[in-house]
Amino acid sequence: MSKSKSPSKKNLEQLRNIGIIAHIDAGKTTLTERILYYSKKIHRIGEVHEGTATMDYMPEEQERGITITSAVTTCEWHNHIINIIDTPGHVDFTIEVERSLRVLDGAVGVFCGVSGVEPQSETVWRQSQKYKVPKLAYVNKLDRLGADFEAVLESMVQKLGVNPLPLQYPDGLEQDLRGVFDLVEMKRLEFDLESKGEKFEVFDLTGEEAERLAPWREKLLETAADYDDELLELYFAGEDIPVQSLREAIRKATLDLAVVPVLCGSALKNVGVQPVVDAVCHYLPSPLDVPPATGVDPETRGPKSFEVGGKEPLSALVFKVSMDSGRKLALMRLYSGCIEAGEVVYNVTQGQEERVARLFRLHAGRKEKLDAAYAGDIVGAAGMKYARTGDTLCLKDNQLVLEQIENYKPVISLAIEPRNSDEADKLEEVLEKYLLEDPTLESKTDEDTGQVILSGMGELHLEILLERLRREHKLEPRTGKPQVVYQETISGKASAQGEFNRELGEVMHYGQVSLAVEPIARDTGREVSFELDVEAWPEAWLNAAQEGIEDALQSGVMKGYPVQDVRVRILSMERKDGESSEAGYRMASAMALREALKKAAPKLLEPIMWVEIGVPGDFVGDVIGLLGAKGAKVENMVDKGGQKVVEALAPLGRLFGFSTELRSATQGRAGFMMKFSRFDILE
Repeated sequence: MSKSKSPSKKNLEQLRNIGIIAHIDAGKTTLTERILYYSKKIHRIGEVHEGTATMDYMPEEQERGITITSAVTTCEWHNHIINIIDTPGHVDFTIEVERSLRVLDGAVGVFCGVSGVEPQSETVWRQSQKYKVPKLAYVNKLDRLGADFEAVLESMVQKLGVNPLPLQYPDGLEQDLRGVFDLVEMKRLEFDLESKGEKFEVFDLTGEEAERLAPWREKLLETAADYDDELLELYFAGEDIPVQSLREAIRKATLDLAVVPVLCGSALKNVGVQPVVDAVCHYLPSPLDVPPATGVDPETRGPKSFEVGGKEPLSALVFKVSMDSGRKLALMRLYSGCIEAGEVVYNVTQGQEERVARLFRLHAGRKEKLDAAYAGDIVGAAGMKYARTGDTLCLKDNQLVLEQIENYKPVISLAIEPRNSDEADKLEEVLEKYLLEDPTLESKTDEDTGQVILSGMGELHLEILLERLRREHKLEPRTGKPQVVYQETISGKASAQGEFNRELGEVMHYGQVSLAVEPIARDTGREVSFELDVEAWPEAWLNAAQEGIEDALQSGVMKGYPVQDVRVRILSMERKDGESSEAGYRMASAMALREALKKAAPKLLEPIMWVEIGVPGDFVGDVIGLLGAKGAKVENMVDKGGQKVVEALAPLGRLFGFSTELRSATQGRAGFMMKFSRFDILE
């Protein structure tokens, strides 16, 4: 059924899957709100600072004025369908951005007209480069005191290493911002504040304005001419260049990732929003403009891909799972084929058939029922039992595994315990649902204390989770102070033997395993191999020995943290007729591994954070002294925008309260950003 269905090529050409990405508080959600208003998707503009923004539908988002979860919505604009994902800007929610970028075709980067490229802008921009996502930039907040459009362009070159191509220039700055100059059509756009910017007038340029904008127009034509031979001839001949030809050349350069078209204005003041949506339609890719999603054939392990549209089989990626009124909702991007409501598909990642009971077009916290979803669509699906983030859906007789979404390791943990026995069962059930939604969240029970240990990406991440427990489920567990999550490794080689010979349930169980351990490169993970004649051993016993090792690696010999970056070689196994068993080999291999780890000079790995501090030159000495006291290693120091930026690696365990100390040491004049770098031993 799915094989014969496909959207028309024209429909796909007019589809845009875009994300709005930026640093926290750059104005992403404010911009999205205006796009929804001008496209008639909503009838009243909500504001982030008032807690009424459509896309910030969680109470925690409304209270803090920040985006926490990626919200998906759809709007129509000049015969185009635009799926928009408004992503978080806070570093604790990086995985939300990563998941969104994995399924987008294009993105709009929002930059503050005063601060330019801020640290988290840089992080999400580099994430988008990993997925080769073509982008536009919108320089926002040009109505603010200190706004400087040209300085933002320069910071894009310096910090992002991109080639910004201004398609607009602001008409006035700060309180004098009236509109924008369009360098493609050489017109002036003035926005009507009475209609909240919905109406705007287009004026011809005066002679003085045309002369002032001539260098910017010249740069635009020069860059575009490099991507179109016909345009190049017209340019050198000094002839007029048709607007459509210019747009086609800009589009080609954008899709080739050679330039980033730049627009400008103030979303809060309703200046310059509509041209951003026009630019999304003109310059960002449709699903037909991006390479087909490639994956792996699960049988041959060789590469495999399905073209978008046509009569291709189904391929879809689940990029997020959320709980909606107690029911699981899987957000997915279809790369090829079609899914109908009620259809059975194959979840190749989990090896399970799934029934897609209902399909929805999403609008933040609301849903609109669909009969079917097609290649290029981003939709929600209800009824799937097994779906997890990163799973591939396909047809059972034509399987493909799409590239999974990168996993992030939690770096901070928090001990929580229920207040009474009634709360205990409910807490366990609720946490299971949250773990399903958020792959960066981990939970385990401390065997000694009985406390639940929650681990996440940062203090704010865990704080939000506790607030959701209180608000959504009336649960208020007791909590301890946030603790750093460690890992263990070894720094030497060792070997050991483990023998298990015991009666369990009136049955003798025997196993003997000899193995060797050695360290491997950082961030390599774990390797387990057999160096014996595996043909001579029952597969169940070999599997049991391997399971014993993998279980034992979950809890190291120093402080019980997971063991990483280690190679385990199983050298030999001994048997006893009538007594050898799976349980015997599982226990023996775990005993041997623990003994070998003790002998191999075990070490603690701690989360090392990449820290960037922007500070006036007068305070650099104080900042470096403070970093030294925290055990940090200064890696680099650069001049950016008249400030010194100190870059360092620091152990997370010593950074609690650091922002307060930094403010005190620099009279509040330093900016501070940190993100997870790796687990390591800080030398």
